[in-house]
Amino acid sequence: MKTTKMKIRKGDTVQVISGKARGKTGKILRVLPEKQRVVVERLNMVKRHAKPSRKNPQGTIEREASIHMSNVMFLCPSCNEPVRLGIKRTDGGRLRVCKQCGGEYE
Repeated sequence: MKTTKMKIRKGDTVQVISGKARGKTGKILRVLPEKQRVVVERLNMVKRHAKPSRKNPQGTIEREASIHMSNVMFLCPSCNEPVRLGIKRTDGGRLRVCKQCGGEYE
């Protein structure tokens, strides 16, 4: 499968725009570009059953599952709204630009 360049990166704050967690915001913990998915902190929680151990006596682990990147939008710090991102080329490389307010992010 061909991977596309993702404009969302680890550490960005995003808002979920569809699904059961619609409207909630969180920080991106992991980006999976080959599957076009992201893992958002404390969203899309699932229970995983594992053999009980000293570290985990009850045997269930609650962790974040991935969300497709089309279901999240970048939350612009200056607009404080979910926005689309554009790319602005500079001599130093590329900058991500907010399509609404024009704010630039690395």
